[in-house]
Amino acid sequence: MGIFRFTAAGLAALIALLAAFSAPALADPTLPRDKGLPIAVQAAATVLSIESFDENAGKFRATVDLRLRWSDSRLASGTDGGGTPETLRGSAAEARMKEIWTPPVRIANQVGEAELSEYGLKIYPTGQAELLHRVTADFTVDVNVERFPFDRQKLAIEIAANGLTTAEMVLRFDQSDIDFSRPSAHAELGGWTIGLIDLKSAPQPGWYNGTHARVVASLDVQRKLGLVVASIFIPLLASLLIPQLAIWLNTMEDGVFQVDTYEMVNIIIGGLFAIIALNFTVYSSYTVLSVGDNTVNRLFALNYIGLASALFVNVVFSRFNVVARFFGPYVQEQAYSAIMWAIPTLIFVLAMSFLFAAYV
Repeated sequence: MGIFRFTAAGLAALIALLAAFSAPALADPTLPRDKGLPIAVQAAATVLSIESFDENAGKFRATVDLRLRWSDSRLASGTDGGGTPETLRGSAAEARMKEIWTPPVRIANQVGEAELSEYGLKIYPTGQAELLHRVTADFTVDVNVERFPFDRQKLAIEIAANGLTTAEMVLRFDQSDIDFSRPSAHAELGGWTIGLIDLKSAPQPGWYNGTHARVVASLDVQRKLGLVVASIFIPLLASLLIPQLAIWLNTMEDGVFQVDTYEMVNIIIGGLFAIIALNFTVYSSYTVLSVGDNTVNRLFALNYIGLASALFVNVVFSRFNVVARFFGPYVQEQAYSAIMWAIPTLIFVLAMSFLFAAYV
C-alpha cells in the first residue's frame, strides 16, 4: 500500500511537471532574452485629430495612435506561421498585456492624465506582437516664432523607453512605420495647414551613463497668413508712415520751415502712443512673440527708431536750425530735402528685408 501511495504521488508529480513543460509560455511578463539583447521594438505614431494648439502655452491637444511591434518566441503558437492572429481590444487587451511582456514606453511630453487611453493587441502565430495605444491628451511643444508669420511648427509625440536602457531595448522604425505615421485625412487645425509626420530617433541620456531609446514623431504644421497679416502686419507697416509724415509734412521756403515744430512733435507723440497700444494688443494675443528675436519685434523696434529719427530731424532742423547756423539756409534746405527721402527709404527697405528674411 505504501508503495502504491508513493507511486501515485510520483505519477501526479510527473504529470504536473509534464504539463508545465508542454503548456505554452504565454503568461511570462519577463524580458524576452531568447534572441539576445537589446530587444528591437518598432515604433510609429499617427495623428487622428487635433483639438487645439496653444502656442502661447506651448502645448497642443490631440488624439494619436501609437504603434509598437516586437517579436517574442514565447508567444508563438505554430511552427509554420499559419493561422489568424489573436486580436484583442479594450479591457481584453489590457488583461492580456498583464500576462505577457510588452515594451515599457511612455509619451514623454504628455501633460497630465489622458482623457482617453485605449489599447488594441494583436499576437501572430509566429510570435510577432503589435500593440496599438490610442491616446487623447495634452502634449507640450517647443514653439519657434523666429520666422513668424511664415513659421512652421513641429507638433511632436515623444515615444520614450521607460526604465530600460538601450542595452536592453531599442526603438526603431522602418518604411512600414513611416507609411503608418501619417495624419488622418480628417485632421484639421484652425489657422494652420497640416503637413506630414516625420520620425526621428533621439536617444536620451539617463542615470550612470545609460541611454534610453526615444523616437519622436513630429507633425509639421504651417501657419496661414490671412488673419495674422490683417491683424498685425498691416498695422505695423502702416505705423511706419507716422514718423515719415512728421518729416514730409513740413516744407521750406528760403530756408525757413513753414510748419511749427510743436505740430510735428505732436504727430510723433501721437504715433508713439499708437505704437505702444499696438504693442500691447499684439503681445496680449501672441505672448510667445514677446520673447526672442522675430519679425514682429524687429518691426516694433524699427517703428521706435523711425519715431526717434523724426523727432531728431525736427528738433535739429526745425527747432534749432543747427545746419543753417553752421552752413547757411541753402545747405539746410538741401540737406532736409535729402533726409526727407533717405530716412523713409532706409526704413522701408529694412522692413521689407525683415519680412524677406522670415520668408526664406
